[in-house]
Amino acid sequence: MEDNEIISKVTECVANALGRDEEEVKLESVLSRDLEAESIDYLDITFQLEKAFGIKIEKDELFPQKIFQDARYVSDGVVTADGLAFLEQKLPYADIASFRVDPKVTAVPNLFTVSLLVNYVKTKIAA
Repeated sequence: MEDNEIISKVTECVANALGRDEEEVKLESVLSRDLEAESIDYLDITFQLEKAFGIKIEKDELFPQKIFQDARYVSDGVVTADGLAFLEQKLPYADIASFRVDPKVTAVPNLFTVSLLVNYVKTKIAA
């Protein structure tokens, strides 16, 4: 599958899940901040991606919640070194390097961009 086709399908999935026009969905769009996605929307995005690409996305695979519930990963509102390693392992297609500069828990949602979804799908298709 060509990159442009993956980008187009991911954009369509996100737009459908969030009730947006496809023109509003950009690669750099942060799902929560720019597209106003809420927790329930992440489930719909997951479903849409599974359906569009014929892939199976396990619970917490694409949007890991475990980091917020484990004291090894978060301390005083900051993602710990173990938490950063966990994110790098779970989200190899995310831009963790820029997140390391200021790893506040409140900034974790900013990792989830349309570009991350595209890179994730590419990884799933290649596997």
